[in-house]
Amino acid sequence: MQIGFYFDQTRCIGCFTCVVACKDAHDVAQGSVNWRRVTEIESGKFPEVSVTFLSSACYHCSHPACISTCPPGAIHKRERDGIVVVDGEICLGKDDCGLCREACPYGAPQFGAEEKAKMEKCDLCLDRLLAGKSPICVAACRTRALDAGPMDELRFKYGRANETRGMVYSIKIEPSIIFKPKN
Repeated sequence: MQIGFYFDQTRCIGCFTCVVACKDAHDVAQGSVNWRRVTEIESGKFPEVSVTFLSSACYHCSHPACISTCPPGAIHKRERDGIVVVDGEICLGKDDCGLCREACPYGAPQFGAEEKAKMEKCDLCLDRLLAGKSPICVAACRTRALDAGPMDELRFKYGRANETRGMVYSIKIEPSIIFKPKN
């Protein structure tokens, strides 16, 4: 089984509630580290312009590029649900390594500004999932633009769109994400 995310780009209003809820739930310090990010995408030409938002986090890829580039093996994929997790005790940190950040095309691996910062990223709120709850970003989204669950269930419920404005699907690493793109 592979657990992943669904994102409805037509519903997202760029309120950043998912970002704030994630930071708060995981005690992520204020600053450059955001396990979940919202990107504003402008398109068009005056007078026909539009703004679209993309909420993204670690996509818990089927074949994560970050795992194979991690020298000490601090990153692994859980067999039972496909969630990609990092062991901060083993991670060499941004000063001595940072290869995972370079390998990930989606910017999921994050490092704080402090010296010897270890890699941090979304773990799909593993503690909440084990308690039968949805990830905090999903629970906090007031427009219901986010969902999470087994990929086969998400595909059945939402379809198979795996690209949208601001995100290109990589066949090589297979990110676990389904979109409802904004046209």
